[in-house]
Amino acid sequence: MIHFASLIKTLDSTNKTNIKVDALASYFKTAPDEDKVWTIAILSHRRPPRPVNTTLLRTWASELAKIPLWLFEESYHIVGDLAETIALVIPTSTEQSDKSLTKFLQEMIALKKQDDEQKKAYLFENWKKLNYYERFVFTKLITGGFRIGVSQKLMTRALSKATGINEDVLAYKLMGNWNPNTISFHDLVIEEKESDFLSKPYPFYLAYAIENEVNDLGNINDWYAEHKWDGIRAQVIIRNKELFVWSRGEELVTDKYPEFQEFLKYIPDGTVLDGEILPFPEGKIGTFNDLQTRIGRKTISKALLQKTPVILKTYDILEWENNDIRALPFYKRREILEHLYQHLQKEPEQVNAIQLSQKMTFESWQEVAKERERSRDVHSEGLMLKRKDSPYQVGRKKGDWWKWKVDPLTIDAVLTYAMRGHGRRSNLFTDYTFGLWNDDKTELVTFAKAYSGLTDAEFKEVDKFIKANTLERFGPVRSVKTELVFEIAFEGIALSKRHKSGVATRFPRILRWRRDKKIEEANTLEDLKILIK
Repeated sequence: MIHFASLIKTLDSTNKTNIKVDALASYFKTAPDEDKVWTIAILSHRRPPRPVNTTLLRTWASELAKIPLWLFEESYHIVGDLAETIALVIPTSTEQSDKSLTKFLQEMIALKKQDDEQKKAYLFENWKKLNYYERFVFTKLITGGFRIGVSQKLMTRALSKATGINEDVLAYKLMGNWNPNTISFHDLVIEEKESDFLSKPYPFYLAYAIENEVNDLGNINDWYAEHKWDGIRAQVIIRNKELFVWSRGEELVTDKYPEFQEFLKYIPDGTVLDGEILPFPEGKIGTFNDLQTRIGRKTISKALLQKTPVILKTYDILEWENNDIRALPFYKRREILEHLYQHLQKEPEQVNAIQLSQKMTFESWQEVAKERERSRDVHSEGLMLKRKDSPYQVGRKKGDWWKWKVDPLTIDAVLTYAMRGHGRRSNLFTDYTFGLWNDDKTELVTFAKAYSGLTDAEFKEVDKFIKANTLERFGPVRSVKTELVFEIAFEGIALSKRHKSGVATRFPRILRWRRDKKIEEANTLEDLKILIK
């Protein structure tokens, strides 16, 4: 743990990529193999389940620190991070622990099944034996909320530097379902086994958002356009007469989408399709809110399959006839995909769960802009622009694939509640809840939360208002005088029975502070519902 905590301290104290890569590479060269595996797992979000809930952590930490719980809670709200607060309030003893990272994590896995008294004793024992930063890292692992400024791509780059193995090969090896508690570093990273690659997807190619004018991309004849679908990015893999469905988050979700099993009858072995899983109720593309009824379900009932079926909207093919074809230009891969789709359309039984994403060409960038404007009419988020001769690359790369999303929907809403922020904003109220008027404008109904979009100076100004105009306190939440109006932007909206307002917004954020408006001029819920298409 000493070496891992030192690594995390280095990573957490710099924003310079090269320093992070060098620190990780050095660690991967010297750490025990079992600790390397767990480090890879932690940095690629494969943490063990949380063994102790945060309520107990706060209670026990205040007891060990010999301070009242209310004082711990106040400190927590100021610091903004639970692990950091615990690390600060518990006094460090002269004892030391020489347990490895792997030993700690194995103990945490076993701890989940123990009773509260055993959990408390375990935490007390280890909190007292660790120094400040080790205690911080230990508690982060306990909470399951371990986040550090290292992307998986950066971690893979460092691992490549330490092992000499190509980054793309490593990215492929690290995808999929592997258990850090059972796999060795040699099996995970060093050894190459054909069986390992049966179900594994390829690393996804991701697009950058258009940064300047779209016509800066050059000759329109070099580009294809297609709609950017609002679903779950996925690869469907058919190998050795088995089908596997992987989400972009590297989660194997085959059993969540039984509709795709029909592909085994008609799509040949050695095929990998890249596309978007979309809800398809009543034969039409639905909203992401429709898709959420399928996400997270342990079992998919017949009733749910009938109510919210899904399709795979395919836009690329990465493997064909057992050959990796990612290096082929995009137009060639599309020819293969379109040929496959035409073959499926000729089958005696219609293959219902697959559609081809339309590949569009235009005479001018003005025509592209017009097509983008009608995106919401077809339930898309905007357009994807793909260079015709582009290979399928690994990760987010600039140049060949761009996303050009539609402008967000906006509404003017009133600030009603606030919470303190996190990290560098932990001493400011920066997490806000907003309300819209009911039909007769007698009550503000909450509909969205947002915590980004203002400048640092504006956040400080709003924070000053909140502290001076608090009406009630509900733990860390404060209700405030309803005087401030903000323009809220969001990507999508749908009716929802789960929300008091009756609607759910997608990716809400603050667009601007409407100092020119009084609360009577804020929008109503009916105004919001009119935006639903």
